[in-house]
Amino acid sequence: MFATAEEAELAFYDALERADLTRLMQVWADDEEIVCVHPGGLRVVGLHAVKESWQEILANGGLAIRPSSPTVLHSMMGAVHSLVEQITVHGTESTEVAHCYATNIYHKGPTGWRLVMHHASAAPAQVDAFELQDSPGLLH
Repeated sequence: MFATAEEAELAFYDALERADLTRLMQVWADDEEIVCVHPGGLRVVGLHAVKESWQEILANGGLAIRPSSPTVLHSMMGAVHSLVEQITVHGTESTEVAHCYATNIYHKGPTGWRLVMHHASAAPAQVDAFELQDSPGLLH
């Protein structure tokens, strides 16, 4: 279904934005060992539990999440994407922006690349802090 891990990742964030649970679950591997950790939440394990957790989150509509600053580790059968998610929440009186660090792990199987783990946690509120910590040091 997904020819690359990057293609699966684009579909993941697109499905979240559209609140499309069916499309979202097509990105996930059809496996009971999948894992999802939402910011500040408990570890959710298994296809049914992961689906229920996203169903609850998407019940209020789509999520405006912009992934950025990816660091990608790739092999023939697996890929790990570490990135920063910028989440925009439109309230009745104001708009707020929060940041999360996210790790998405993909495996390549007979049906292409599928998500097997998504782990997101709160990141510092100061965007400048990303630049200080996310840039590798120069080796001499």
